[in-house]
Parts: sequence; structure tokens; C-alpha cells
Amino acid sequence: MTATKRTAASLRMARRTWPNLSRQALIRLREIATQHDFSVGAGDVIYLDSGWYVTHTGLLGLASRNRCAGIHVRPVSNFCDPSSQRWAFRATVYKSRTCRGFVGYGDADPSNVSVLVHGAEMRVAETRAVNRALRKAYGIGICSVEEICSLAGQPTSSPESKKLPQPVNDNGNGGGRTVRDRLCQLIRQHQLDATLVKAYATDFCGVKALRDATKEQVENFVAHLADWAEKDRNAVLCQLNSYPIQRGGAA
Repeated sequence: MTATKRTAASLRMARRTWPNLSRQALIRLREIATQHDFSVGAGDVIYLDSGWYVTHTGLLGLASRNRCAGIHVRPVSNFCDPSSQRWAFRATVYKSRTCRGFVGYGDADPSNVSVLVHGAEMRVAETRAVNRALRKAYGIGICSVEEICSLAGQPTSSPESKKLPQPVNDNGNGGGRTVRDRLCQLIRQHQLDATLVKAYATDFCGVKALRDATKEQVENFVAHLADWAEKDRNAVLCQLNSYPIQRGGAA
């Protein structure tokens, strides 16, 4: 596929995933996709809070395409406090064997990460440092989604949001109000498209319509989605984007 076709495919995918994109947002996406060969379908860029953000996946792909010689990462000891989960890293990107390196710093602590990744602040800080160094090395002007605090302010009211849903009754299909509320919460937390989630849930449960799924099937899907989205949101986006949008009610 040529670069022009890849850009066109990204624009089509963006319109499907974010139907209310403005003309200016689409023009900006075309510029980003053309300049850096980013793909919406591959999860290289996402649209949040009226702006485009590059992802860790997109930056690593860009480095690979440009034959990056290496990335060196080390903690900045003076700014690290393991007891309070406060971490800072310094990353250096070498575009070639003769490159002197492009340096970026990243920090993370419980106050500037999503509650979904509490306990993983060290890895978040490392990722932020790598992202910043890669953006410097390859002239990426837009911020990476991993660098923004709490993933663009996603509503995460309490740590209990990570718990698996508990059934409240044995009546009816769809898993009960608790499970439906949990699914809606996951959609809000991870900025997912409700229509695509419904299509994925229907496919996952192996039914023609989601209303035909049993309570246990829906509970299993919600648990699966919660775990996968926490571990690799970009992979979830790629899975959802494989489904054609069908107009209708949300799950």
C-alpha cells in the first residue's frame, strides 16, 4: 500500500471511530499521517479532548521505520522515591551510530497517572521519557498520550473500578445493571466507541444480538475487556476498529 493510500485509510478510519471530527481535525490528521506515516488503524495516533496525540506504539514504529540505532534509559536517582512510587527517567535516542543522542525526561507518581496504573508508576515514567526523547529525535510536535496526566483526565472515581463486576441477580439477559454500568464505565475510562464495543461484545459472546447473550457471557466479556484495556489499550482500539460501525443504540 502506498503512503497516499495509507493516509486515506487513516482518514476513513478516523471518521468511523470519531464521527464528529471537525474539518480542521481531519486536515491536521492528514498532515500528521503524511509527514510521519502514522496509521489510525494501527493505533499510532488517537483523538482526545479536541486534539491528536501520538502513542508509544506509533513512536516505536516510527523509530523502527527510520532504523533507529538504539534507546538508552536510566533512572534519575535524585528524583526517585520508591517508597512513594515517585520515579523519573532519562532516555537517550540514537538515530544512528554516529548520533550524539536526543535526551528526554519522564516522571510519574500517583498524582499524575490514572488510577488504572497505580503501582506501575516506574514503567509509566520510563515510557514517558522514551516518548519525549523519540519526539525530539524525529521532530514530532504533538504530545504523546502517555505523557499527559491521568490519560487526559479520564474519570476514575475509585480503585474499586478495577474490580471485576459482581452479578446482582439471575434474571434476564445482559448481565444485570451492575455489569452494564461497569461496561459503560470502562467505555468512559478508556475513551472507547460504544458502538464498536457493542459489536465486539456481540462477536465475543457468539450471538446475533447482544440482548441474546447470557449474564455469564456478558460478565466474561466485561472482565476480558477490563483486563485487556488496562494492559494494552492500543490493541483494544485496533480490535474495535476492525468492526464496521452500525448505527444503533449503545451497549
